[in-house]
Amino acid sequence: MDKVFKMVGFWTAMFAILFYVGDMVTMSVFFLVQTGFFVLLGYMKLTERMYMYIFAAYLIFFFVGFTYYTTFLLEPSFGNQL
Repeated sequence: MDKVFKMVGFWTAMFAILFYVGDMVTMSVFFLVQTGFFVLLGYMKLTERMYMYIFAAYLIFFFVGFTYYTTFLLEPSFGNQL
């Protein structure tokens, strides 16, 4: 199960890079923090049950936070309209 958390850390790092390239620095930092969290958990050698509890809690907090950010804080962009 620890390898799964390392893999999720890799993918959140990829999203952080893509958000940074797309000039979404706030989201890039957010995903970079998640990357550190997942990689750290990957090296803790917890039981499979504890990994599942942590992942369930993460999903709840992430989806609530991401929905709040995209609904109330993210400003829509319509491209380069003159």
